Amino acid sequence: MISNLSPDAPPEPGNFPRRNRIISGLALGMLVIEAGEVSGALITAQSALEQGREVFAVPGNINARNSRGTNRLIQRGAKLVITAGDILEELNMTMLAEHVATQMAVPAVQEQAILLQHLTTEPCHVDQLGQNAGLAVSLVTSTLTMMDLKGLARQAEGMSWVRLREPPMTYAADLTST
Repeated sequence: MISNLSPDAPPEPGNFPRRNRIISGLALGMLVIEAGEVSGALITAQSALEQGREVFAVPGNINARNSRGTNRLIQRGAKLVITAGDILEELNMTMLAEHVATQMAVPAVQEQAILLQHLTTEPCHVDQLGQNAGLAVSLVTSTLTMMDLKGLARQAEGMSWVRLREPPMTYAADLTST
């Protein structure tokens, strides 16, 4: 919990802008869905702008009182939002899930790439992996643990391990050639 007020402070309207300033400061951006010409959402949007955050707004009916604030924000430069994808695109987060999945699948260190060359879908004992890969068994076991967390390998039986999937070849090849 983050607050500039004591825990026993009553919820008074005058405290909301101070609270919302903290919230907007912690965010990458702020989306205003509906706002009248004078509203707390517009105060928070102003805080976000002052903090260098992106401000997004959903357009509304030009005759609706609760759309006047959002429409004015758009008129003054807020990013018009129709779908969540608009925000993700503006924040360069459209490929975030794919990027995380790729990072998890790609060997992070050379030892992972080397072990992937020696792991198959048939169980192989860590001693044999170490011998085949030319790595110390202690390094093999710690590397396999990290590969298990990433979903690249898993312990099959006893001290034997199997590969779960292939990494993108270009990266694995780059690591082993250095």
